[in-house]
Amino acid sequence: MNESSVALLGGIAGFTIFLGLPVARMRNVGARTQGFLNAIAVGVLVFLLVEILGHANGSVEEAMGGLHRGQAGGFAVLTAVYVIGISAGLLGLVWFNRAFRRFGATRGLRGPGAAVARSAGAVPGAKQLALMIATGLGLHNFSEGLAIGQSGAANALALTGVLVVGFGLHNVTEGFGIAAPMASERDRPSWAFLAAAGLIGGGPTFLGTIIGFNVVATWAFVLFLALAAGALLYVINEMFGVCRRLNSPPALAAGLLVGFLVAFGTELFLTSTGG
Repeated sequence: MNESSVALLGGIAGFTIFLGLPVARMRNVGARTQGFLNAIAVGVLVFLLVEILGHANGSVEEAMGGLHRGQAGGFAVLTAVYVIGISAGLLGLVWFNRAFRRFGATRGLRGPGAAVARSAGAVPGAKQLALMIATGLGLHNFSEGLAIGQSGAANALALTGVLVVGFGLHNVTEGFGIAAPMASERDRPSWAFLAAAGLIGGGPTFLGTIIGFNVVATWAFVLFLALAAGALLYVINEMFGVCRRLNSPPALAAGLLVGFLVAFGTELFLTSTGG
């Protein structure tokens, strides 16, 4: 795969965040519908987490074979990179969101927007909250782009395809997350504001893809996948909280199952067509 095609795939994965943003201008989207869509997204993310960690773990385990040949240095480096990557991806987003909680608790939001607000811990105000959520998601999506670029540089077609499709589906629901605080407001946000929020949240996927493609090394492959995995751990935890507020247990389980099976079927299809 060349840089242009991989960059295009990264752009597509990031662009899908715009598909969920028009919800901010709608007034007939129920909490149950939003909750079920979020549950599907979590199911996709759980599968992605397993897939990503499988590839990262495989690289570390392969390096572990060097211990028998007196090559302990490579294994030690990859293990450290693995731990640092997951820690940075997870704890970095924790720190980022906690920083905004210092501005005070969110007030004046209702319905699904309030649930997302409590999860994100952002500042008061629907538009301000939406921008804070978009910024946090942008940091997360940057690590996703790194993983896409690195897998493309390694010619891992199946993994690249699964990441693009999975992250793309997930980014649609991220658009819902950004839009949710504004869905209950009387004044609809402008299309320009939604476009700016989409660029903040989805643009880093494209940027990360280019950087990930051009930094080719085993340690970088493990680092970028670990960063994405750590970020996914954080997002899955946050989205679970939102899903529990908006779903009944059966609906949540059904959404998780649908999302997981969609991701699994996507991987099988991509693998059968040349991955």
